[in-house]
Amino acid sequence: MLVTTSYSPSPDAEARAKRLAAELGVRYVPRGTSSVRRLGERYRDSRFMLVSERELHYYGDGDAPLFFHPSLSFVRVKRLMNGENDGLVEITGAKPGDRILDCTAGLGADSIVFSYVAGPDGSVTAVESEPALFTIVREGLASYETHLEPFNEAMRRVRMKLGHHLDVLRMMPDDSCDIVYFDPMFRQPVEESSGIGPLRQAANHEPLTEEAIREAVRVARRSVVLKEHRDSGEFERLGFQQPLRTRTKIAYGVIHP
Repeated sequence: MLVTTSYSPSPDAEARAKRLAAELGVRYVPRGTSSVRRLGERYRDSRFMLVSERELHYYGDGDAPLFFHPSLSFVRVKRLMNGENDGLVEITGAKPGDRILDCTAGLGADSIVFSYVAGPDGSVTAVESEPALFTIVREGLASYETHLEPFNEAMRRVRMKLGHHLDVLRMMPDDSCDIVYFDPMFRQPVEESSGIGPLRQAANHEPLTEEAIREAVRVARRSVVLKEHRDSGEFERLGFQQPLRTRTKIAYGVIHP
């Protein structure tokens, strides 16, 4: 992977690009007047992180770049503020003051909702194993601005952690958080979900392991929750009984330790 900037970057954008390249342990290349495709051909690497004045874009194997955006988390938090229900919050039993571990952060949408619910007295740690995705989400959570200050505050409270969730779980004490949550890349993709396309090029596609679930059960005080395709065999394989189905193709499995 390479890191570059948009055309004619400001000194701040150039410094940020060099900093991120150093953090990621990859090469920084000046943009000049070359297109991203031309740079890729020159350096024989098709994977790029492009630093603009306000955003990061990751170009991998897909046609569309990956960048941070709150997705439906913004709408979900607005609904919660209006006293409406949220399916994930109901299923997990999340409440103010909770300590929550999101083992598969992705773009962080569910972590943001958890953070809003847990509030300043709780905590949400979002684990991401892929360095490029981790960097994009960490930087986005720290800088993305909306007109809704409680939403901004929820984003800022999410603590991103780079690493594999199994390694993180192994190091945690028994009963050290309230909820452990898994939302891996589905074994059976929901093809209608066009928004997840760019994520696929940067995400970890490994299936969850039985050991990870055992560790999660050891760590969680109240619930371990898995989000998957409603027809997935992962619930049964991993020991989640009778998954809770929604009106969509998504279902949730819950284990109460």
